[in-house]
Amino acid sequence: MLRTMKSLHMKSIHTKNYSIHFNDECYTQLNSYLIKQSFSKVFILVDNNTHDHCLPLFMSKLETETAFEIIEIEAGELHKNIETCVGVWNALSDLGADRKSLMINLGGGVITDLGGFVASTYKRGITYINVPTTLLSMVDASVGGKTGVDLETIKNQVGVINSGEMVLIDTSFLETLPQNQLRSGYAEMLKHGLIYDLKYWKTLTNITTLTINDLDDLIYESVVIKKNIVSKDPFEQNIRKTLNFGHTLGHAIESYFLGHPEKEELLHGEAIALGMILEGYLSLELLQLPKDDLEDMKTCILKLFKCVEIKSSDYKPIIELLKYDKKNEHGNINFVLLEAIGKPKIDCLVDNDLIIRAFQYYEKP
Repeated sequence: MLRTMKSLHMKSIHTKNYSIHFNDECYTQLNSYLIKQSFSKVFILVDNNTHDHCLPLFMSKLETETAFEIIEIEAGELHKNIETCVGVWNALSDLGADRKSLMINLGGGVITDLGGFVASTYKRGITYINVPTTLLSMVDASVGGKTGVDLETIKNQVGVINSGEMVLIDTSFLETLPQNQLRSGYAEMLKHGLIYDLKYWKTLTNITTLTINDLDDLIYESVVIKKNIVSKDPFEQNIRKTLNFGHTLGHAIESYFLGHPEKEELLHGEAIALGMILEGYLSLELLQLPKDDLEDMKTCILKLFKCVEIKSSDYKPIIELLKYDKKNEHGNINFVLLEAIGKPKIDCLVDNDLIIRAFQYYEKP
């Protein structure tokens, strides 16, 4: 009964190029769309996890006589690369995909990023739909039209901005996720509060135990925040850059740990949580973010995420990776920092010595 009431509360969100539907409405809209469009074939991209845990539920909701094929890739950020794309492109070609085919990306951020890129480039572009199955992809990766893959361990270096036809967010998929994956997505929601809405930030940080039922309304609010920002700046010329708070250092740390033989790979949200504390410290030093706000950020984030060991020998190679950040212009590394919670500032330049002091602040108990 609770799910039904919440579902009615989650009205579809419409943007200029696509719509976002929630829970039961997802399948009503999808089946209507499939009947109207008469696709030659439907391809469903999954990884080995979503093949087992999400595909059966999704297929049980599908009402179409159109032929469909399942394409499966290996799960994980390590496989978000051009080699995997080549495999999927070849599978599409071998299975007879044409320009009237549809690709449905059923999975987390790796699947929606990579699948969107493959669809956007196969035969110069076929239609695609994102069905995010992780909290991270529901509130971030699947919304906004960013697609792409990593280059070696450097995040999102190759891609295009191209929206799918719709995003279908069924929060029942979250019941298959372990707690660390839920927390990873929660980091992006915390970011939405920090860059956009103090009230939303306080709501998120006052929740002591995270349950699926709590999440519906919070997910909806995060999607609305991201939609509001992206609709004003679809190609990231100004305000959309604010969505990268925590990501300049967070992505560099994520890439460094991914490529280091002695480091345990970090989930995206774990790296971004660390990045938000570091960039919060930079905000204190450069924009006079109130110290109480910074301490509140650090305390709340470290309640959810264990402290990651960053050795002094790690500082230099992490800082070196900053040069690959996509916000960089004319050789400058541009940070998003906070003047206050809910008040971000883009294109901030930061000295390397200050970044090292931010790491030292993070490590202090």
